[in-house]
Amino acid sequence: MRIVVVGAGKLGYSIAELLSKEAFDVVVVDQDAAQLEGPKNTLDVLTIHANGASPITMNEPDIRGADILIAVTASDEVNMVACILAKKHGIAHTIARIRDMQFMGEAKEYLKENFDIDLMLNPELITAAEINRILMTPAALNVEDFAHGKVRLFETRVRRSSPFARQQLRDIELPPGVLAGMIFRDHRMIIPHGDDYLLPHDNAYFIGIPEQIEKFSQNFVQRDARRIHRVMVIGAGRAGRALATMLDGQGVEVKVIDKQHERCQRMAEKLRNGIAICGDGTDIDLLLEEGVAEADVVVCLTEDDKLNLMLALLAKHLGADKTVVRVARNEYVDLMEKVGVDVVLSARLLSASEVLAFARRGGVVSVSLLEGAKAEAVEVIMQEGAPAAGKPLMQAKLPRECLVCAYVRDGAAVIPNGESVLLPGDRVILFVQTQFAKKVMRCFKGKE
Repeated sequence: MRIVVVGAGKLGYSIAELLSKEAFDVVVVDQDAAQLEGPKNTLDVLTIHANGASPITMNEPDIRGADILIAVTASDEVNMVACILAKKHGIAHTIARIRDMQFMGEAKEYLKENFDIDLMLNPELITAAEINRILMTPAALNVEDFAHGKVRLFETRVRRSSPFARQQLRDIELPPGVLAGMIFRDHRMIIPHGDDYLLPHDNAYFIGIPEQIEKFSQNFVQRDARRIHRVMVIGAGRAGRALATMLDGQGVEVKVIDKQHERCQRMAEKLRNGIAICGDGTDIDLLLEEGVAEADVVVCLTEDDKLNLMLALLAKHLGADKTVVRVARNEYVDLMEKVGVDVVLSARLLSASEVLAFARRGGVVSVSLLEGAKAEAVEVIMQEGAPAAGKPLMQAKLPRECLVCAYVRDGAAVIPNGESVLLPGDRVILFVQTQFAKKVMRCFKGKE
């Protein structure tokens, strides 16, 4: 399968990197030669120095007739034009990065129907929604829903004081409908068994029926923790405005701080009860005056990764309970977690996971990249004639690098055991090491 990525910026690079690792035939196009140096020198991709929104470029032999075009330049208009031209030049599917919130809200269906865009990406909106989900689940580092909300993934960090720390999994009474799906320890993915332990600082992943997951997650909430009431957001860009609006609508007391007066004005117009403050988020006096010590969470959403880290550490020092940081560079995630940031999200990986699910197709509904893309939670629809269909899981010969966590049949979620049989049409949720994903997906796909 040949995939064309128009735009070699940070998001384009991340998408090209993920797709090339899966052995897709990737072509990266950009009219800025300097932008192409990164993918050209470090990735197994073809680079073309050209205008991705030009019909002449679309006629290039390596582009015309490709399977998918992904337009992720900094311009919404360029991305839309590239998608229109792609369809006219025989490219079957298109994906566009659309950053304008008005387009995503008021004109989303119109764009899909009239501009031939199959999937629209808004990294800022995706990030805001992810942060909102996490904040609404105490103790969570990550929350994902699958199969139309029938199955929920819950990631948490095991604290030293946790009642489950240093316990074997067989001794932990998990509620019916909840499975310990994966442990991440020292950058290693562990598919857990009964004799495995949960150790302090492990990232533990549980999956199951949402109501049971919600009850079980309370075991990881610190005794003095409480429902989120006050959130301070530093950075009133697109992601900051989207998140603050979501929280404000849920009755959370929101304060948004940004240096730019225009951004603050736009933010203030969107808030019903929250307030927007024009000021410097690094000003200690301002933070103290606005109650950073009383904030349940401080969310750092500026465009500067290093500034976000500094702001998070400063907020912690001044007494904030929890900090959340959005980063652009994936390699900063581990570093920030090690120095005390509670939740670190890569906007690029969140968007790239949607692209990856679309590119895999063949029954793949969604892909959530975990632990810096070292592992994945995948929702796939079992296809007729798939190697794993119609057999008990213990006999399905699934690769050891994956675990079937749940499946949904006739609207009911089930946590499987070795005797469970997956049938065509089942929505299957599984954990898999990213490097083995392509091998694992073959077990769930029908014969082509």
